[in-house]
Parts: sequence; C-alpha cells; structure tokens
Amino acid sequence: MTKFKTLSTLLFLAICTLCCKQEVQKTTSSISSPSKEIEIDFSLLQKGIPSYVVKYKNKKVIDTSTLGFTLKDQINLSEGFEILETKIRSKNEDWEMPWGEQRVVQNHYNEIVVLLKETQAPNRLLNLYFRAYDDGVAFRYEFPKQEGLNEVIILDENSQFNLTDNHTTWWIPGDWDIYEHLYTESSFTDIDALSKRGHKALAQSNIPENAVNTPVTMRTQDGLHLSFHEANLTDYSGMTLKVDKENLMMTSELVGSDRLGYKVKRTLPFSSPWRTIHISKDAAGLIASNLIVNLNEPNKLGNVDWFTPMKYVGIWWEMHLNKSSWDLKSGKHGATTENAKKHIDFAAQNNIGGVLVEGWNTGWEHWIGFEDREGVFDFVTPYPDYDLEGVAAYAKEKGVQIIMHHETSAAPRTYDQQLDTAYALMNKLDIRSVKTGYVGKIIPKGEFHHGQWMVNHYRRVLETAAKYNIAINAHEPIKATGIRRTYPNAISREGLRGQEFNAWAPDGGNPPNHLSTIAFTRMLAGPIDFTPGVFNIKMDPYRSENQINTTLAQQLALYVVIYSPIQMACDLLENYENQPAFQFIRDVGVDWEQTKVLNGEVGDFVTIARQERKTGNWFVGSITDENKRDITINFDFLEKDKKYEAIIYKDGEDADWNDNPTSIQMENKEITNTSVEKFSLAAGGGLAISIKEKE
Repeated sequence: MTKFKTLSTLLFLAICTLCCKQEVQKTTSSISSPSKEIEIDFSLLQKGIPSYVVKYKNKKVIDTSTLGFTLKDQINLSEGFEILETKIRSKNEDWEMPWGEQRVVQNHYNEIVVLLKETQAPNRLLNLYFRAYDDGVAFRYEFPKQEGLNEVIILDENSQFNLTDNHTTWWIPGDWDIYEHLYTESSFTDIDALSKRGHKALAQSNIPENAVNTPVTMRTQDGLHLSFHEANLTDYSGMTLKVDKENLMMTSELVGSDRLGYKVKRTLPFSSPWRTIHISKDAAGLIASNLIVNLNEPNKLGNVDWFTPMKYVGIWWEMHLNKSSWDLKSGKHGATTENAKKHIDFAAQNNIGGVLVEGWNTGWEHWIGFEDREGVFDFVTPYPDYDLEGVAAYAKEKGVQIIMHHETSAAPRTYDQQLDTAYALMNKLDIRSVKTGYVGKIIPKGEFHHGQWMVNHYRRVLETAAKYNIAINAHEPIKATGIRRTYPNAISREGLRGQEFNAWAPDGGNPPNHLSTIAFTRMLAGPIDFTPGVFNIKMDPYRSENQINTTLAQQLALYVVIYSPIQMACDLLENYENQPAFQFIRDVGVDWEQTKVLNGEVGDFVTIARQERKTGNWFVGSITDENKRDITINFDFLEKDKKYEAIIYKDGEDADWNDNPTSIQMENKEITNTSVEKFSLAAGGGLAISIKEKE
C-alpha cells in the first residue's frame, strides 16, 4: 500500500511539473547574446507578474526577478498582465566616437520586445525591452501612448535583481546627493550604507536607507564579474539599489523629491532608462565593455570638432593647498590676470592644451554654507583683478584654450537664468569648455542632486551649451550613463571622491587602493575628471599633515588608467620644474584609437594600454593598491615586424607610497610585439610607459 501511495505521489508530482512547464512555455520568451553565452528569459509568473532570469553559459547569474511600478493615485502596475505580442530583432553596427577610449565601437545585440496588457480594467499597456550583448544585458520599460492614460506619477520602480549567492561586492552608499564616498569591499550581506552617514568632508549628503549607488560591482565565487548600473538617464530619477540581505536581492530605489512628494512624473509616451548588468569572465572585461554607451542614442550634435581633447593646468590646486583663495576679500586671490598668464605660458611651452581658471567671477565671498545662495554668482562679471577678455585673447595668441569655471553653489535656478548669457560670452571669447560645480544642498529645499528635477537641469545645461559650441565638465554631477554618445559635448565629470580629498580630508585622504577600485566601478559609467599629476606628494609646506597616498610613478600612470578626454596636471607649476618625469605628462595622449585592458583585479591592480589617435603612439599605465607586486606585460598589442622605443617610468627600488613616494626610475628600451617584460610595482605604486615606433 505504501509503495502504491509513493508511486501515485510521484506520478501526481510529475503531472504537476509537466503542467507547470507547459504553463511556463506558453508565457516564456528567450534571447541570447550573439556569442550565445548570455541568455535572458522573460516569463509571466502566477497572477501575470512580469519576471526575468539571466544566465551565463547556462548557469543562472540573476534568478527569477520581478518587474513593476508603484504609482500615485492609480492601481500599481505590477501584475495581471497578458502578452499581446513579442518581437525579436537583432542589430550589428559600427559607430565612431568623436573622442573616446576607442574610435570605432561595435554595437551588436539581440533584443526581445514584450508587449503587455492588463487583463482587467483599466487595461493599461506596458512594453518591456530586453537586450543581450556579449558583455552584458539590459532592460527598460516603455509606457506607450494609450487611451485613458496620459500621465503617470511614479512612487517607486520595483525592478528586482535576485542574486544567486553572497557575492563579494564593491559599493558606495545610495546617497541621493553625492557620489564622493570611498568604495567598501564586503560580502553582499555585510553592506551597511547607513554607517556612511555624517561624513565631515561632504558638503551635502542624504542616505535614506540601506541602498547602494551604481555602478556597483560584484565577483562571484567562481570568478564571474558583474556590475549593475543604468544607461540613458533622461527625464527620470537616478537609481539606487536597495539591499535585501536576507533574500540576496537588490531592488531599484529611485531618488525622490521631498518637495514634490514623488520619484518621477512623466507624460506618455516615454521610456525609462536602461537597467544594465555587465557580465564578464574576468575583471578586465568590465573595463573593456561598451555596454553603457551602446544603449544610448546616436550623436545628435553632429560634428563637434570645435572641442579638442587636451591636457590642462590651472588655478585650482593652490586653493586646496590654501596657498591662495577663490574669493577676492581673502587677500590671496588666485585668479589674477598675472597668474592666469603665467599658467598660459607654461601650457604653451609644455604641450598642454588648456588652462582652467577658478575664482575669476564675483560671488565667492558668499557661496557656501549660506541659505540665501540664489543670485550669489554672476557668470559674466569678473573680479577687478582679472581681465577676462585680455586673458582669453592672450591664451588664443599662445594657442592655449581657456577652460571656464561656473560654480553654481547648488543654486541651479540662478544658473538656469544665466545659461544663454554666460555661454554667449564664452562663444564670443572662443572659450569652448566649462567646468561646472554644484557644491552644497540643492536650492529649492527638498530637491536632491540625483532626482528627476536635477537630472533635467543637467540635461538642459548640456543642450544649451551645445547651441553655443560649449563642452561641459560637470562636478557634483548626476552619474554618467553614456549620454556622451548622444551629446558628445558631455566630455567628463567628477562623480567620485577626487584628488582634492588628499589635500584636506579629515580621514587621511584616498587610500592606496582607491583608484584600483575606481577603475572597475565608477569608471564603467564614463570619463572621470580626477585631476592627477601631483609631484609634491607630501604637499610641503602647505599641507604637511596630509599627503597623496600613491607614489609619483602612479600619478603618471593615472593619465592612462583613469580615462578622460581632458586630463589635468594639477600640481603647482613650480613642482614640475626640473623634473625629468614630467616628460611623460608632456607626451601622453588623451584621445585614443583603441584601448587594451591587459590585466587587473578589482581593488588590487590594473594595467591598461591605449593607442593615441593620429600619432599611433602607445601608452601603458599600471597601478597597484597598498601591496607591492610584480606584473608581466605582453606587448603583443603592437604591430608585427616593427621596432619601438619604450620610455619607462617606474617606481624606484626603495619606493613606497608613504615612506619614499617620489623615488622613480626612468629607462629607455627597444621592444617589439614579441616582447614580454616583468615589472615591480611598489606599495601604492605604478608604472607608466611611452611607446613610439622607431624610425
């Protein structure tokens, strides 16, 4: 009898399983990447709930995860759907970056579009797009035009990312106001964003719950690397990812508006940003990916040759050293005509294309820490000791570009009112790029740097600047999400804990592992204006209690490792005098034909080779964390049957980021594409190589 019951039970379970499989088959659609290694499966679960699964080599990397929205004054858009239609399509194209890490980008993907409709009133429509690339996956929501629904107010987007294990994670907290936190390495279940509240060095910060900002990077137990981010953030709030430790789950948590009481308000039709997952068998593959830019629309500006990628010096680091000041009343104003011309002369003599001048305009006496910051800055009126037109003319005569500076003090409405006037002045003076800043809590109160209201402001700045042939380098920005493809005047941005923290941060500055983490996290989003190039590592006599926590060789290597089409040599000009190693900064490119990520591990080390456009010269940069290590470089990326001269800048034998950071050695060596060389990196050290074909 027992045997009969057991057989009956097994038969019943088999029938149930078959029925379930048949039900899933009716509602499941799948696509694979061009290589067939990555797969996305879409299905409607019980109650018509949309869900997806991601696999890599037939193994789940994202388990069943549901999708939907919590809406204001409407039934939530999360269940009760049926599939009207599915469309599968593919695309394989090449497009050119006007500037970038490489000239030609392949955009190759397979896509499935799922058209959904609610089975009950109000019978709303929702479309889901899923794309599979060889370097990752992406999905987005589309609210199509439909009868009876003209607008949605989103209180929450509920996109789930169901992890398959307790992965090693590199994260910063889901701060609604700033990205300038150090990355923490921990297991997923040890993420504690709330512990990052109250950092004394941050001018603005709001961490409402245990969530992380993106990109957030993970490594699985078997070495697979994942990174979660978003692409094409347009008229929407920035996404953080809420952490559910118990269920190994992340859920999208949009930045809200305390002033307006919602996350996103949109008129139909519209599409959300893409939710992205980089997938790579190793860490190097994350950096090599073009997933984020490929998910953005093509160039809307056309020819942007009015912007030239360049290195620059400027009146900036001296303020952080407290040698000079932004404001005139301090008695040590830095942005004087004399000082600007000195920097222009230096740039012209040293293959430096630009000069940044901060503190040139009126308003700096009342710019931070005040509630009444609206109307403080005037973006066309210089201080009396700065001849704006004269300096611009002098720079043009010397073949140097002036980089304008607009600090808004987080009063964006004041900036909005002056955008056209300020950019028209820049255009008149042939000034083609501006560094913008948004230090402080956003005015009006209740808005945040990363919410929809400010996302739209940042985009308005880009679009207005484009009308005047102006490029934007944004500080205190919204995150990079690949919009540089669509608006290539979005040349760079901060959006991380930068070099200036080394000058005055109360926690001792950026630790030696900071940039070997940044390369695999923040840099996956887009270009970084980090401002490398400090030669006076100990900052004597100005900031002797602080220091740069790298060796001099690493400061050189950063010009290759940390990508930006503008790269600052940020130190005081006198610290470059009679310094043989400064030759690397004179020589290094900023605009690349191609990029090769040679090796690396998140938070430990990374080596990158980049080939300069037009000249064909190669440059290699390698950096390490607080651990000294040996690395091997295979130069097989060079052309066959050619000889090259390599100028090598490496840590001295006794170099150490703390004990002897300026110890550096230089040597010349002939290499070919069959050369394999071993190098030793000091603790906190680096390696920089300039490679030119021998005549």
